[in-house]
Amino acid sequence: MKKSGVVILYKEEGISSQSAVNRLKRLLNADKAGHTGTLDPLATGVLPILVGRAVKASEYLTSEHKHYGATLLLGIRTDTEDVTGAVLERSDNIPSEQQVATAIENMRGESMQTPPMYSAIKVGGKKLYDLARSGITVEREARKITVYDIKYEKLSEREYFLDVRCSKGTYIRTLCADIGEALGCGAAMKTLERLSAGNYTKDMAHTLSEIENMTEEERDKIILPTEDIFSDLRSVTLPPFFARLARCGVEIYLHKISFTGKTGERIRLYDGTGFFALGEIRVFEGGEAIKPIKQFDV
Repeated sequence: MKKSGVVILYKEEGISSQSAVNRLKRLLNADKAGHTGTLDPLATGVLPILVGRAVKASEYLTSEHKHYGATLLLGIRTDTEDVTGAVLERSDNIPSEQQVATAIENMRGESMQTPPMYSAIKVGGKKLYDLARSGITVEREARKITVYDIKYEKLSEREYFLDVRCSKGTYIRTLCADIGEALGCGAAMKTLERLSAGNYTKDMAHTLSEIENMTEEERDKIILPTEDIFSDLRSVTLPPFFARLARCGVEIYLHKISFTGKTGERIRLYDGTGFFALGEIRVFEGGEAIKPIKQFDV
């Protein structure tokens, strides 16, 4: 039986997210695998990896919230917005802790963030970091992000530890750079650790080294079921007749299964054998119905 589900990996420093995926795929002898949000080689932390049929879930992931621990380094600007890049400017004019605290607090809430050139976002079919390495800079569309909570601890005159809870798609490197710009002295990200992604936390994660030392049976046990990805969604178990219809992609009217929900809500669909699809409540001529949008057991 082909392996399918999600593995919570703790990515260590010095390896790319894709390299981590490839190594895990080989260790699990899986037919396919993919990650759910890039961590730079500098970064460490929680990297959920989808295996087998679970890869289909990547576009529907609901893990909007991320939790990071990062080190902010003041008095330096780099082309990558972290300490791995080329230094563009240095400053010895380091602001007071109160000024830094104010700049950090001002990052809280919704804002528009322009992704860095050194990122995996594609523009015109090309990844930004490939363009940046060729010396090309292009316009990037700012995206709405939310910093739900941000706290700090002063480590030294130039360094501060940041504890950040934010929306998916937030670049902590850019957040650090923006703090530096607000202070006028420049700043870069020195370290980054993703502490959680959605419901997946650091204490649930395994390093590649740990997985390498596991038996095949132990490796199989760390693969969480695909439905776990959607654990924050409501579920409905369909009677056999409606389950057959849903498996064929037919919408299931809410009044026929005595179910209530809001238009646009996504629902986990089960039958007698377990979870088999993700559905979404939509409006049809006959009223509101759950439309299966992705099957996971085929």
